[in-house]
Amino acid sequence: MSVASSVLIPYASYLRVYEPLAAFPEPERTHWARYARLPRTPGAQEELRRSLADLLPTPPVPVPVHESGEAFVARLDGVVVVCPWRTRLRGWLALQELDGQFPEPVLDAMLPPVVRLQVASDYERWLSRNPDARPWIRTAVWQVPLRWFALFGDEEREYEPGEPPSGAGAGGEGVAAGEPAAGAGAAGAGRAPVLRYRTTMAQARRRLARALRALRESIDDGPMTEGLIEVGRWLEEFHPRALVELDFGGLVHALPEEWLAADRSAAQLAEGIAALRAGDGERASEAYGRLAERWRTVRDLRFAN
Repeated sequence: MSVASSVLIPYASYLRVYEPLAAFPEPERTHWARYARLPRTPGAQEELRRSLADLLPTPPVPVPVHESGEAFVARLDGVVVVCPWRTRLRGWLALQELDGQFPEPVLDAMLPPVVRLQVASDYERWLSRNPDARPWIRTAVWQVPLRWFALFGDEEREYEPGEPPSGAGAGGEGVAAGEPAAGAGAAGAGRAPVLRYRTTMAQARRRLARALRALRESIDDGPMTEGLIEVGRWLEEFHPRALVELDFGGLVHALPEEWLAADRSAAQLAEGIAALRAGDGERASEAYGRLAERWRTVRDLRFAN
């Protein structure tokens, strides 16, 4: 496995599902069982670096030729659970979203039309053979979608402050979120902050159902309701004993540690939902407004010099 570079790739957050080995058919189950026993597996920043490296050639390779055989590995109550990268599938899905995000001349400059047509053709062919395929990872850039917080409780929040490399000054090189600096294990290695939530699939589905019920009983359907429905459909695709994780990922490099330490977004959203269930629309609106404004300032960083 390659050692993590000190070059940081901003600024994505992730919603991941880790499934037990029993959820995978053979021979994939055996592959993941062996993979989980490796002494070291690459982290999120390494996955992102590999994906972006394919965009450097001319013409660019926006989607890998072959699917990744790597995954994130965790444990839930002592049971190994894995979250396959599926970088190729996620690349196809990400390209489908580009059309609505950029004017056509900009899109053509980024990815020539002939490249996009070939990628679309490859995806259609692949999808005809894999109609039930779905990604284990969802990605957002310069934000955490507020609907993701509905799956978690504040007690599931995990925050680890960063540790600068010894001797590094204010302008010292950073390290990838939650990953040791190159040479970790040696004296002086630093670590970036980590902010994430982890819960069981059962809890995530339960919280989502309660949030949906509160919204539908109190207000008309809107973006939050539609977003929760869509996330709920995605979660239904996975094993009931899976682990669900919200990882702030590269966002930790865009936000001050004081901001990260003080962030209680899941608790704020839960406060708003509880107010709706209690019939207190004003308090619900205030709680949601504070949360939305907090994350609006984060999204605005995208346009900062």
